[in-house]
Amino acid sequence: MAGYGSDNGFGQWLADNGLTLPGDAPAPAALRQRGSAHVDEHEFPGSPTSGFAQERAWPRTGATANCQAIPSDVIPVAIVNAAYAAAYHEALNPGSLSGATNRDPHVKRERFRVEGAVDKETEYFSTGDAAADAKIVIPAVEGLLAPFVLEEPAVALGVMALG
Repeated sequence: MAGYGSDNGFGQWLADNGLTLPGDAPAPAALRQRGSAHVDEHEFPGSPTSGFAQERAWPRTGATANCQAIPSDVIPVAIVNAAYAAAYHEALNPGSLSGATNRDPHVKRERFRVEGAVDKETEYFSTGDAAADAKIVIPAVEGLLAPFVLEEPAVALGVMALG
């Protein structure tokens, strides 16, 4: 399975952004593969052009960005660049895209009391969505993918008073 872009394209992207890979980084093809897998974890509109047997999420049929249809044989440059950015992140942070995540609960509130004795109270929270709690977020990648990913429907709650 090939990652988005090419090794030459990845090298050019690094040069254009003034970046270099660490000396002990895996081969560019392996990094592109990992970066592309991270990009493909996002939910995009439409469906893979070649159906369920297609190895990657792109190209897609029925996809749009900024209210414009994306041709079904095109992989947008921003998708490729997002894969490069994720690949670079992986090069700097080996194993960060492996899917291993910290499932420790998030601290919502901590309270310490000193009244003759020391008490410690800790309250934890979760979004209730284990996948969302575990999602790896790379701001540069998320920014590039923003025009292409499906937005979660907004939930509104309103109160109307008549009187």
